[in-house]
Amino acid sequence: MLKEFRAFIARGNVLDLAVAVIIGAAFGRIVTSLTEDVLMPIIGRIFGGLDFSSYFIPLGKIPPNLAGSTDYVALKQAGVPLIGYGAFVTQAVNFLIVAFIIFMLLRTVNRAMAMFEKEKAQAAEEPKAEAAEISLLREIRDELKARPPA
Repeated sequence: MLKEFRAFIARGNVLDLAVAVIIGAAFGRIVTSLTEDVLMPIIGRIFGGLDFSSYFIPLGKIPPNLAGSTDYVALKQAGVPLIGYGAFVTQAVNFLIVAFIIFMLLRTVNRAMAMFEKEKAQAAEEPKAEAAEISLLREIRDELKARPPA
């Protein structure tokens, strides 16, 4: 069983998947930071608030010690039911950034593959020009074949 497991882990597609998961997680953190630390403060500033994650609608009673608080995380930890539309918008922007980057990546790969296929098709259609020596040797052969036997 250990040998089978080792063979399974050593297969190329398992290692490729592991690398993809690790890179994807790191990429996700970069996009999250871009969204939360760069884009959302700008969007929040445009719409009148510096911290967009503080946009929420309380659905229940707020404890007296947190009355008037705009700290979404503290209210959530206190058990107050909230509709955190600011956090939702942040995640939606995060998703759009990731989707756009994946779209651009796939678009580039598709164009490269199409160019490769086109070059491959052209190479198959167009025979290469003969070298001068080959052409000369063919002419000599044809002349020798055309001579009457001696």
